[in-house]
Amino acid sequence: MEALVARLSRLDADAEGALRVVTFFDTLMRRRVDLPALARAAAGLAECTAGIRLHATGRSIRMSAAGTEASDPVPPASSEATVTLDDEDIGTVWFERCGPARSLDELALERLAIAVAAVVERYGPAQTTMADPALVELVITAGTDDAARNRALRLLGFAPGSPVRVAAVRSATPLDRLGAQVCPARPVKAAQLGDVGVLLAGEIADEAFPAGVHAGVGVAEHAARSWREARTALRFATVRRPVVRYDALGAVALLAQVPADAARDNPDVAAVDRLASTPSDLDTLDAYCTTGSLRRAADVLHLHHSSVARRLDQLGKALGFSLTEPDGLLRASVALTTWRLLGDS
Repeated sequence: MEALVARLSRLDADAEGALRVVTFFDTLMRRRVDLPALARAAAGLAECTAGIRLHATGRSIRMSAAGTEASDPVPPASSEATVTLDDEDIGTVWFERCGPARSLDELALERLAIAVAAVVERYGPAQTTMADPALVELVITAGTDDAARNRALRLLGFAPGSPVRVAAVRSATPLDRLGAQVCPARPVKAAQLGDVGVLLAGEIADEAFPAGVHAGVGVAEHAARSWREARTALRFATVRRPVVRYDALGAVALLAQVPADAARDNPDVAAVDRLASTPSDLDTLDAYCTTGSLRRAADVLHLHHSSVARRLDQLGKALGFSLTEPDGLLRASVALTTWRLLGDS
């Protein structure tokens, strides 16, 4: 700071004003204001509309000199500056001044750009659970290079080098509320990509998912690999097992790699497909395969165990093997799981 003051003291009569500009933005940075507050403060200082745009989000923040959001059409910038972070161009700041630029505009924009970069590095562009889907997609796509992935993570508010795990969800609960429930300790970001919701967090509490949500949770620390695991785990989620961690699948995860044609041609899978036309038969088979026990299946189905035994005997005849034998239970479980994967492929 002393060196800067000494340099400014050698300048012309604007030196005092320049020092005030520097002090003004340094104070804002110490107060850790967000991007809209920075734009509002800069507009008040410059007495004209000020704007901030981050390339990763494509969203512009424009504040008028009166401190309100500028809704008028965006005119050409009277002056602008590049926002850089780690030697990368991440955005632009500008003034929309009628008439020629003022002598201190260049310095004010330079300090605004530095302040914006500091906010992005510390917080990301927003402190909400919902995130820009484009940023989230950059993070979880396998083909994204490391530099772009790290930049996107930083913009989302994740510290460089910190582990990020991913959950793939299908839920009627809004993603922002869901994220707050399963990731009570921030940071957590959520976005909807097609028919699947995505949660990004350092840790994800499996047991905190509310009823009615199907979720697959990746366990890898690398976001792209964790997303791949999460999508696979989601395919195994059922009403009786709504939340599935990828590492809990073990070798069963290999079923997701079975070609669809080969799965359909398997006699056991074809037999389950025929059973599916009778929901009560499919429900009985699912309860038995999930619990691995006739009596526990009876409890789940709220039936007497003798009734369940009769149903299993009939199902065994339809499938072509005994369900009460250890091999029969294994065959039925594999066939039922593979049949479900066909429906989700």
